[in-house]
Amino acid sequence: MEVLIFGGTAEGRILAEWLVRRGDRPTVCVATEYGAELMTPCPGLTVHAGRMEQGEMEGRMEARPFSCVIDATHPYAVAVTENIKRAAAAVGLPYYRLLRSSDGEDLCHKAEDMATAARMLHKLPGNVLLTTGSKELHQFAQPGLVERCYPRVLPTVESLERCLTLGFPPAHVICMQGPFSRALNEAMLRQFHIRTLVTKDSGSYGGFREKADAAAACGCALLVVERPRREAGLDLERCKELLRRKQA
Repeated sequence: MEVLIFGGTAEGRILAEWLVRRGDRPTVCVATEYGAELMTPCPGLTVHAGRMEQGEMEGRMEARPFSCVIDATHPYAVAVTENIKRAAAAVGLPYYRLLRSSDGEDLCHKAEDMATAARMLHKLPGNVLLTTGSKELHQFAQPGLVERCYPRVLPTVESLERCLTLGFPPAHVICMQGPFSRALNEAMLRQFHIRTLVTKDSGSYGGFREKADAAAACGCALLVVERPRREAGLDLERCKELLRRKQA
């Protein structure tokens, strides 16, 4: 069976590896070369790197006799999910959303979006560890705030250049690839005297619990940017079961 997966999350990688072990032939589309490097090379797995618009997605879907499309993109990639949905509908392929479970029900502070989180930080004291990625760092690049922030981003030239262009102090930029253990998170919080940790509600595979527990252990405030919307879809185990039934 051939399955087209739009990746970007650990769940997508796990699903692709599971399909390969079953003897299936998944194709995984990721936005960047860095995302492609995270995939474990193995026979039967095809990886395509590069951002696509809806028309390009349709072409990719029609290129092989795929049984279905699995959307395993990040829960915050709303526009990408909409494009995948429309492309699948246009070519007549079944579409399934692979959801990341939420761990964000016991949070200290919540913000509806990045701009709100930045406003809230002006009222919270001390240094800030930003673990929200590089795409919306501009929201935090404000006088009186940018100097307090320690952005933790992927170890790519693009991410580093973005941090420096926005004015984050070079000594504050942390370029590392997760997953991060609770112990490593705690070490960073103590090393940089962090008083507030900012994170997305990224679920267990996104390292949310390790960050939340580290913040609690270090006495830091936890500021969580909520997911942009509630989605309907399948968790990883239900998605596997659906694919088992499709092959039967």
